Amino acid sequence: MEHPGFFHKAGPFTLGDICEHLELSAPDTIDQTKTITGPASLAAADQSEITFFEDRKLLDEFKVSKAGFCLVTAKDAAHAAEGMVVLETDHPHKAFVKLVKLFYPGAVKSHVANTSNDLIDPTATLEEGVEIEPGVIIGPEAHIGKGTRLSAGAVIGYRCTIGRNCYIGPNAVITHALIGNEVTIHSGAAIGQDGFGYIMGAGGHEKVPQIGRVILQDKVEIGANTAIDRGALTDTIIGEGTKVDNLVQIGHNVIIGSHSVIVSLTGLSGSTKIGNYVVMGGQAGTVGHIEIGDGAQIAAASKVHKSVPANVRYGGMPAKPIKQWFKEIIALERLAEGSIKKTKD
Repeated sequence: MEHPGFFHKAGPFTLGDICEHLELSAPDTIDQTKTITGPASLAAADQSEITFFEDRKLLDEFKVSKAGFCLVTAKDAAHAAEGMVVLETDHPHKAFVKLVKLFYPGAVKSHVANTSNDLIDPTATLEEGVEIEPGVIIGPEAHIGKGTRLSAGAVIGYRCTIGRNCYIGPNAVITHALIGNEVTIHSGAAIGQDGFGYIMGAGGHEKVPQIGRVILQDKVEIGANTAIDRGALTDTIIGEGTKVDNLVQIGHNVIIGSHSVIVSLTGLSGSTKIGNYVVMGGQAGTVGHIEIGDGAQIAAASKVHKSVPANVRYGGMPAKPIKQWFKEIIALERLAEGSIKKTKD
């Protein structure tokens, strides 16, 4: 059965409704009663959905997008995919955020548990053999699989699914998440909170609602006090068998493949894609919207500023092939030694 989602969705709305809400001029040649079912990303939107285009790095994606409707600047409108209805605006992203709030009015303050004194909501489903320690909160319509143990003070939010034979540590908080089987989540981890998304401006920073989910596949392990943000429009995904250490920050829309290892204090910025069997050393970090190929290894404290090929070893700040990094360190040491020697002479 398809998951019903974590947010109550308003609409659908007509094209005329949308233009009126955004205070935009509707295209004269388009039927104003056309229905728009919701917002979606440029890559995922279908003919009934609306998206936006603003980042020129996504121009090729914009040209072939399946979206039926798109918010775009006048100068970029000519690049729209065939058949796409374009709505011209000076600030496409800002207008799109206004639409997300229209379709998902409760996304900023989302539903976690009931408002009664019941710690376990009566609509939650607990399979045989679930172990529940004192102080556990289980929200409406949550599903907990057979043999799973929920430790003291854990919170399982509205409509979350926890698979079979999992361990959820003390004071772990899980919202907007679908968890597989044999998953371990250690104490204090926060899974599914909204991502760090804002439209920056001189008059203040406008919060962008985050309507995606977190998906942890089978046999994933999440360390203590690690935070994994839910996706903005699509999902944050951690692949089967991946191990994440303590105090790691995983931003919205990050995708990590299977059997990767992410060591403590690593930070993965939004929309980073990590392949299978990748190792990231402690205190490593990435900028957003880059890819790290299968089997790559990133040395501790390295900062990755651009995409990394598969099966390579990178290190440094900015990260580069590790042999090059070592050569640069040696050259710098020799330069410093020579400078010190000249000073003494």
